[in-house]
Amino acid sequence: MAASALPGAARLTAVALGSSGDEPPVTVPRDPAREAARRELAKRMYHENDPSLLQRALNAFWEWLGRLLAKAASTTPGGTLGLLVVALCVIAVLAALWWRLGTPRRSPSSTAPLFDERPRTAAGHRAASEAHAAQGHWNQAVQERMRAIVRALEERALLDVRPGRTADEAAAEAGRTLPGHADGLRAAARHFDDITYGGHTADRQVYQRIAQLDSDLGRSRPTLVNSTARDGETG
Repeated sequence: MAASALPGAARLTAVALGSSGDEPPVTVPRDPAREAARRELAKRMYHENDPSLLQRALNAFWEWLGRLLAKAASTTPGGTLGLLVVALCVIAVLAALWWRLGTPRRSPSSTAPLFDERPRTAAGHRAASEAHAAQGHWNQAVQERMRAIVRALEERALLDVRPGRTADEAAAEAGRTLPGHADGLRAAARHFDDITYGGHTADRQVYQRIAQLDSDLGRSRPTLVNSTARDGETG
């Protein structure tokens, strides 16, 4: 019997039983207006003011940091105020350490020789020092003046001519022969090392002190150790 000849309820049952699973699924057509709106909003002109990838990453980072601080504040005694006090204490400790230790500098080293490979007289070093001082190049002026001091002591035979001698070694040896200037020689060697190897900067006052030491040493007479010992024995 054809399905059209059956009553209404029986006809619906026959249609349901006669349908096979091979038929394609029923699809609901998309709303043309919604599709048109989606395509329109996807245009670039509507996204020109959107945050960049970096900005979105920064926003995510600040949100994460905010949640972290909020969690820390909830677990810190006193809440947000307690967290602020802890942060201020940490900043104060760091500032105190910075003020106490100062800017990190390289440790001065006195292992390098005082003179380079170019031999020069004391007068030559002194002239170079004065030329640098006239231009305000105080570091070079101090360095050349210290070299002039040591070279002058070598020329007077108060120091042995010894290649590779450092400023500290020269000051220690000269201080035994000229004990009245031992402190000045040590200070001059220290300035030389700080400027040459420690990254420090000289000024006019440092240069003038070393230049005055150079002048004073030129008028000084050495103290002979043997003569001093004999005078002590005689007394």
